[in-house]
Amino acid sequence: MNTGAIVFIISLVVLVSIIGALYFLSKRTEKKSKANQEALEAASQSMSFYIIDKKMMKIKDAGLPKIVYEQTPKYLRWTKVPVLKVKVGAKVMSLMCDEKIFPQLLPKQEVKASVSGIYVTAAKRIRGPVYEPKKKKGFFKGNFFKGNKR
Repeated sequence: MNTGAIVFIISLVVLVSIIGALYFLSKRTEKKSKANQEALEAASQSMSFYIIDKKMMKIKDAGLPKIVYEQTPKYLRWTKVPVLKVKVGAKVMSLMCDEKIFPQLLPKQEVKASVSGIYVTAAKRIRGPVYEPKKKKGFFKGNFFKGNKR
């Protein structure tokens, strides 16, 4: 066998092993996230509150309890998370929000939400229709396909 074939076979084996490892890691991560989602749904309770403000903030600056910052992995401490400043009864609180529902919530509105601890998992407006944000147009659709309407 010549050296080109040997290099090709070795690189093919390495590539297949990397793909296999990524497959099993993704399966394990999927199981963990599914278990976490079920735990969030089991612990959630319905609550109505008034949204004062919403921002994407770092966990340290968000005004969340100190234990939340301490329990966050170090590589995630500097990422920005969606934070809602809400008024529940007479109390003003800071809550973390799911990234899927964050764009639908607007400040200065009353919301009935499903909350698990300090994490908002689902929300509905009490008065008025649900706000649907405009879909972002892709870079190529806006610049290159002006004549084609798809």
